[in-house]
Amino acid sequence: MPIYDYSCRACGNVFEALVRGAAVPACPECRSEDLERLLSLPAVRSESTRQQAMRAAKQRDVRQANERVHAQREYEAHHDD
Repeated sequence: MPIYDYSCRACGNVFEALVRGAAVPACPECRSEDLERLLSLPAVRSESTRQQAMRAAKQRDVRQANERVHAQREYEAHHDD
């Protein structure tokens, strides 16, 4: 059962749909069946893309940790116990 990307010609909504057999999906926004199937790009996994994803995740984690520390300091500064 493949998942396809579609663009609705009636309202312009872009969405994914799981298609079983010869079933024709409908747009989840306007229920139109006037759809254009789009080309989907495969997800490419390689050592370089894995490293890039890990770097981005580490940067995100550091940023979130800094935000938590800042929020805790702000809370402590403005709340008396």
